[in-house]
Amino acid sequence: MERTALVIGATGQVGRATVRALVRDGWQVRAGSRGGRGGPLWPLDWHVHPVPLDRENDDELVEAIGDGCDLVVDTVAYGARHARQLIELSDRIGSAVVLSSAAVYLDDQGLGFGADGVTFPVPIAETQPTTMAGTGDYAADKAALERELLDAGAILPTTVLRAGAIHGPHTVHPREWHFVKRALDRRPARVLAYGGESRFHPVSTANLAELIRLAASEPGARVLNAADPEAPTVREIGAAIHSVLDHSADEVLIDGPSPAPPVGETPWSTANPVVLDMSVAQRQLGYRPVTDYLRSLPETVSWLVDATRDRDWRDVFTDLLEYRTDYFDYAAEDAWLARHR
Repeated sequence: MERTALVIGATGQVGRATVRALVRDGWQVRAGSRGGRGGPLWPLDWHVHPVPLDRENDDELVEAIGDGCDLVVDTVAYGARHARQLIELSDRIGSAVVLSSAAVYLDDQGLGFGADGVTFPVPIAETQPTTMAGTGDYAADKAALERELLDAGAILPTTVLRAGAIHGPHTVHPREWHFVKRALDRRPARVLAYGGESRFHPVSTANLAELIRLAASEPGARVLNAADPEAPTVREIGAAIHSVLDHSADEVLIDGPSPAPPVGETPWSTANPVVLDMSVAQRQLGYRPVTDYLRSLPETVSWLVDATRDRDWRDVFTDLLEYRTDYFDYAAEDAWLARHR
């Protein structure tokens, strides 16, 4: 029996991996993206049908779903409005898998990501409290998305995936660029706050796609964490990336937070670990990761180097410009190193 799926955001980093996983599992895939029917991204025998789809355009979403599809995978949904778009079309959709974020979690004191003193349990289970639904804030908007969809679970069975730090090729927000750029610039030191022991649980696009594939075959109204089998420390991540690029650098570990921000800060830096519990996905879906962080790293690093060759990295990785921290303030780093040494 032919199964049809619409992947929203199909040309993004999660979307590409998802299309690949679904096709290999026998799905007929409509690949929705703002690029529409541009050049082929997938082999012609993959049964992938590109469709023009701007996530903000209600009419284009209706047209992409057409008379109906067994599955909608939404990799770019954000906020209550996007949830309601899908719910209003529930009579044409068999089930959905929607990407959320671990950023919705609160610790036991009611503190969220980025708050001073936030201390999550290790690991974080899906039963951990989450932030209030709202607008204008990333975590609040993702929480609003989740709650609308879960409340409508009887008419639109939706698996919500709370992803960790997503990594893989074809991204505009690569945390790994922090260390890749330093290797390309031949920086002599890796300066790391918190003794390099920060852990912010990553998830490979390949593992996310595997979770999506499994949830597609077992529809239900549920929330699942999405993470790699292990959460490496930032010290391990930096050393591994520099090893892939054959770059040698002195390791300088700072005990505690940066004494001179942004020196020693990274996109993974946290005072306390953020580690996700994957046992529910294992029990409910039989999930087993298809890769891990270190094994998937060479492909990601190679893509980052190729994507920025002869180009300004700021034109390629546009989302990184939204960081409030300038992670490449080499002058501040050099000045601190001179005083430190």
